[in-house]
Amino acid sequence: MDQLFSKLRKYEIMIRKVANNHLQGEYQSLFKGSGVEFDDLRPYQYGDDIRTIEWKVSAKGHGTFVKTFREDKEQSVYFLLDISGSQDIGQQGNKKIDQEKLIAGVLTLAAVYEGSQIGLISYSDELEKLILPSKGSKQGVKVIRGIFDHQNKSLKTSLNGMFTFALNLIKKRSIIIIISDFIDQDYERSFRALAERHDVVAIQLTDPRESALPSLGIIPIYDKERGKTTWVNTAFGSFSKKISETFTSEREYLKDICKKNQINYLAIDTTQDIVGPLIELFKYRNKRMKRG
Repeated sequence: MDQLFSKLRKYEIMIRKVANNHLQGEYQSLFKGSGVEFDDLRPYQYGDDIRTIEWKVSAKGHGTFVKTFREDKEQSVYFLLDISGSQDIGQQGNKKIDQEKLIAGVLTLAAVYEGSQIGLISYSDELEKLILPSKGSKQGVKVIRGIFDHQNKSLKTSLNGMFTFALNLIKKRSIIIIISDFIDQDYERSFRALAERHDVVAIQLTDPRESALPSLGIIPIYDKERGKTTWVNTAFGSFSKKISETFTSEREYLKDICKKNQINYLAIDTTQDIVGPLIELFKYRNKRMKRG
């Protein structure tokens, strides 16, 4: 475990250093700055944003009042991890599930460093692991152990189940970091609902062999989630083309949902080093916070 922590810490420090150079010390923006909560009411003043007017109170005839807000310093960060069977694709030691754990572990340490409250929801087609949010290094260790030591109860997927569970559990606006390959159907409605209430980051894990099967003739393909083997003829060009097109269109579809619902989207391939993509995410969120 000590070896794991030193590996995660090395990545986290590297990301922080590079991000600080890029962002002039504003690295905290991945986890902070987007949470505001209602503070008080005060009389309307010329120049106030009319969107902040509290109409119910103003309608009582005692003048026009606006709502004031303050930054929520106690904002929670939840990691939603899809740990279903489809994550078990890739080179040994560098599968989607390995990348997922590494990313979640590094971001957990970054959140601990910044004093955020951290929680964990791991899901297959049922709840696998739940750690409610708390602060401090002990919580960081607990979450990292929850990420790396967990043994699955199921290998099936239900993104809708995971998002619905999170919607019912998390009442206060939080940062939700979803790490998944997003290989599932009928999850869009709960995904959008999550984005309406929370600040959502979607990290999609991919592997090159998902979009380009080599031409090996007739081969058995084992579906880990269903526990079934299907024989397919990879020699047909049309088969390879269909696989590639499906992969591309599904990825574009997810990106489109994210764009329309103000969800930060990031794709990470199993052959990639995680540092570069995560820094891009920090830079993007930092720009967005400055605009907001």
